[in-house]
Parts: sequence; structure tokens; C-alpha cells
Amino acid sequence: MRYARNTLFSATLATIATITFAGSAEAISFKITKGIANPFTGATNEGAYSDFAGMKGTTTIDFNSGFGNQGDKSVVAAKDKKGNALVTYHFEKGLGTSSGQTGVYADKWAPAGWEATTTPKSNDSVNYIKDEAGKVIGESVYNGSKYLAVFSGNMMRITFAKTMNYFGINWGAISSGNTFSFFRNGQEVKTFTTADVDPVAPIRASWQNGGEGSGYLHFYSNSKDDIFDEIRITQAGGGGFETDNHSFRAGRDGFDFDNPEDVPEPAMTLGLVAVGSAFLLKQSRKKELA
Repeated sequence: MRYARNTLFSATLATIATITFAGSAEAISFKITKGIANPFTGATNEGAYSDFAGMKGTTTIDFNSGFGNQGDKSVVAAKDKKGNALVTYHFEKGLGTSSGQTGVYADKWAPAGWEATTTPKSNDSVNYIKDEAGKVIGESVYNGSKYLAVFSGNMMRITFAKTMNYFGINWGAISSGNTFSFFRNGQEVKTFTTADVDPVAPIRASWQNGGEGSGYLHFYSNSKDDIFDEIRITQAGGGGFETDNHSFRAGRDGFDFDNPEDVPEPAMTLGLVAVGSAFLLKQSRKKELA
């Protein structure tokens, strides 16, 4: 299933209007929403996807088709039409394959999704999702797909060959020690921690430590001074930093969250390209980054 531009954008506005939390207006800002179901297949049990995932100019990586191999320290996630690497994931100590090691897994700690319904099936109140007025609008949904987990002592970096002005993640099972930082030319632009996000997380899943927060985080630059070319994800202490369904948009200026451009500049195009273990979405139509 593919969303037409107007359909997706209308759905985006509806979602944002229902329950949105904004972060700092300085440097990089963030908004947190419930996200949407997989815009390419309609699946609701694969966590939340970016509200912009179905738009031209957005590349989405969901980790469902595998991600690198044990011990890999670098995994190219996307290439341009000439085959040049444009999005690369780096792991300080390489990819692991067992719980407690940085890697890709499919278990209960995957960021939860949500089901829009006014009559939740669950009897556990922690599963209920409410809007800002306190009205129940849905319930959390178990994510049975693969996701990326980062553990203490193995920092993960994402580097870009082009500057970015938007990055979205389904940040789930939010626990203490989660840190998310943006850089440009090696200089820190902005850092976010658990304390910034967990209090406003719209989704709570009872199977994750009694209802740890989850939601779709939209990080975006306010101006050309805030664009970035590197992201670092770290975990301090016990527990892990679980994320899923990463979305990217390239740009040389700020990102207009309420009116994003739908058509990418040809020179800034990125395609979803299967690399190594073919871990990207298997779609007949390549997704592009603006």
C-alpha cells in the first residue's frame, strides 16, 4: 500500500493534532507523535513509522531484512544512484548477536506500535493510549519485527555524505541512560536524553518494564545553522537503547515540519539500496532522500 501525497499529509496532520509534544525551539527541535503503521505494507505489528515515511525525499530503514553480520563495524545503509555510500552505520566494537550486545533483535523490547480504536481490547490500563485531554484513543501493539539495540560500551554512529535536516526514530522502551546526539563537522549541535523524552512519550506497553515509554521521535533542524552530518546513539549503564524504523531527509536549510517539501532536489537524491545482507525494505520502488 502506498500513500498518495495528500492522503499521507492529511494523516500526518491528524496524528500530530491528536497528540504532539514539542521540544526546544533552539538548535535542533523534536516532536513526538504516535507515528503511523507501515506506509508501504499497512502492517501494524512492526512498530511506529515516521509520519513522513511515505513521502518522496524520505528514506526509511526498518532492519527487517537483516542488518550486517556479526562483528561488522560499518554497515552501508543507503547509496546514491552512482553507488556511493551516503548513509553508514558504525559500531565501536562491532555488531553482536546475543542479548546485551549491540545488534539487531526481535523480542519484547522492540519499540511498541499502536492501534487506533476507541475500544481497546486490553484490560490493562497501562496499554491505553490517551490524547492530551485524557481521552482513550487506542492501545499499544506488540512489535514483532526486528529493531536495533545499542548497549553500554558500544557506541553507534550514523554518518551522512550529505547534510541532513530531519531524522526520525521509533524510540521505544525508553529507559535511563539513553542519549542521542547530533554533530556537524565533528562539533556537537544538540543532545537529547531520556529525561527529555520519556515524560511525554505517548505509548506505554505493559510488557516493557511495567510500561516504559515509546513513541515516534521527529528530530529536525530549525535553520541552516542546525543541519547535521552525524548522529551518535549511546547507552550509559544497564539496559539498552532500542530504536526502529529510522527515517532520513537531506537538506541544506531548516526542515519545515508543518509543510515539508515533497520533491527532492536531483543532486540530493538517495535511494534505498540493498547492501551486504540486504537489510533494507524490499520494495519495487526505491525511496529517495531530498
